[in-house]
Amino acid sequence: MSSIATVKLKRQSRREKRVRGGVRGTTARPRLTVFRSLKNIYVQVIDDTTGRTLASASTAEKPVRKSVANGGNVKAAAAIGKSIADRAIQKGITLVAFDRGGYRYHGRIKALAEAAREAGLKF
Repeated sequence: MSSIATVKLKRQSRREKRVRGGVRGTTARPRLTVFRSLKNIYVQVIDDTTGRTLASASTAEKPVRKSVANGGNVKAAAAIGKSIADRAIQKGITLVAFDRGGYRYHGRIKALAEAAREAGLKF
């Protein structure tokens, strides 16, 4: 018998694989991937052809923790969306493929994506 938590993790893993099956990051269009925990949100821009992380941002970083009281809410996600867009644009990346990582496109994921678009990323 497996516990409820194990079943949930298996379902999430299946959703991640299904979403990532259609999203590949290339040198011209790297993948913007999101990981969401209860306390923080993490974002990376990844070039899958070379396997390198080109830019990253999270609410666990010290400068962000000072400006955002709680890293697990919509306000924090919007701040991270703007931050990752600024960092990617500094590195010359304007076009990305959005990988929501199996999470539904609402709440924190949606806020992050909209903030990144407003800051100049296209996806």
